[in-house]
Amino acid sequence: MNQERLLKVLISPVVSEKATLAAELRGQYAFRVVPDATKREIGRAVETLFQVQVEGVQVVNVKGKQKRFGQRLGKRKDWRKAYVRLKAGQSIDFGGGA
Repeated sequence: MNQERLLKVLISPVVSEKATLAAELRGQYAFRVVPDATKREIGRAVETLFQVQVEGVQVVNVKGKQKRFGQRLGKRKDWRKAYVRLKAGQSIDFGGGA
């Protein structure tokens, strides 16, 4: 797999109550990923960027919500989310460690 592609697969971590609870209880971390990413690419990207071992990857296609923008109706973009489960005893620190 192309190293440049792996660096572009992950867009950002998902920070929500559900994602935090999944990280604490099951060792799963949620990431926003590019729409055409495969499970194998996501797993290798996490292993490369964070130096951890990935046990499994689950992918969810999130549908954009219908919203009002002033007087017009619109729709937010659809996006893709990946839940990455790490092997036991490993974790990812997003805080930067200060």
